[in-house]
Amino acid sequence: MSIKATVMNAATGEQIQKHMFGRMPMAGTPFHLENGERVTAQRVDIGKPAPGTFATPVDVWVTPKG
Repeated sequence: MSIKATVMNAATGEQIQKHMFGRMPMAGTPFHLENGERVTAQRVDIGKPAPGTFATPVDVWVTPKG
């Protein structure tokens, strides 16, 4: 089961992109953004699903260099 996560910029708090992970990401997991930049997950936040849904929001916080 793949995990759809929102990639967030840790410095500004803005959303960078949506990303599909093959499994639940952990802090320290390196991956590539759409622009090809390699980043490392600093923090992973798992939220509560909205009432009546099964999709759990996942936010991955990174600090891009560019």
